[in-house]
Amino acid sequence: MDKKNFFKRHRFRPWIQFAFTALTNGYLLGFLQGKIYTGKSKAICVPGLSCYSCPGALGSCPIGAMQSVLNSNRYHFSFYVMGFLILIGSLIGRLVCGFLCPFGWVQDLLYKIPFFQKRKVLPGDRVLKYLKYVVLVLFVFLLPALVTGTGVQGDPWFCKYICPSGTLMAGIPLVATNEALRASLGFLFSWKMLLLIAVLVLSLWSYRPFCRYLCPLGAFYGFFNRISLFRYQVDAAACTQCGACQKACPHAIDPVKTPNSAECIRCGECIHTCPQDAITFFIQTTKENPTKIEN
Repeated sequence: MDKKNFFKRHRFRPWIQFAFTALTNGYLLGFLQGKIYTGKSKAICVPGLSCYSCPGALGSCPIGAMQSVLNSNRYHFSFYVMGFLILIGSLIGRLVCGFLCPFGWVQDLLYKIPFFQKRKVLPGDRVLKYLKYVVLVLFVFLLPALVTGTGVQGDPWFCKYICPSGTLMAGIPLVATNEALRASLGFLFSWKMLLLIAVLVLSLWSYRPFCRYLCPLGAFYGFFNRISLFRYQVDAAACTQCGACQKACPHAIDPVKTPNSAECIRCGECIHTCPQDAITFFIQTTKENPTKIEN
């Protein structure tokens, strides 16, 4: 495979995002009938943030699956879900965010709309970017594990109170096709809709605000960017310090300094832009001998 032209000649990322969204949320009958798919594939986690309750979902979101176990009185931990997250993170890190997350794709499409003066990050970014780690620890792990309620199942805190992806892909389609659900709507749905609208509007202005500031799945995968088998590297001899890569990076990362930053979603813009082809990616097979993607 040509490492220089992998991103340059084939601007295929949006098509992969579309294909993966269609593949993992392709149960069309669910959207038509307003019913959630309950087949055997629902027991399998998918890499990205893909709501279990989406009428078209054929698999489960790992964040939702983990919460379902943690807030259950029957189980205390899911080794399958945690093992799945660690495996995916160890292999490709946040490449999932750049290529395999349906809600990331939605934000990408919105950012391309010529509306508002675009900016890469929001004011207060230096502090706000750590908020997703608070969401990960508090809403995904601690609250579901510690506040289980009086019944068999407690609250999936992140999915229930925060996740805009679930509102867009599950809440709205189900409410639109189910009159009984519409009659029972209350404050919680209004809150989730307000949060969704805020994220969508911010996505017109700033690049992927949910991914950068709130997504716990991206926060988890980000821990693995520096150690995953798939990584970026910079050829110091070829690099001229022109700054083109940092200017092109939608998250304002400097790939020369931190090619495997926890904020990097592996979109490939730096590779596509570099005039010296100094930025490449490789697959680490051994500590001493990475397998480069050569011509």
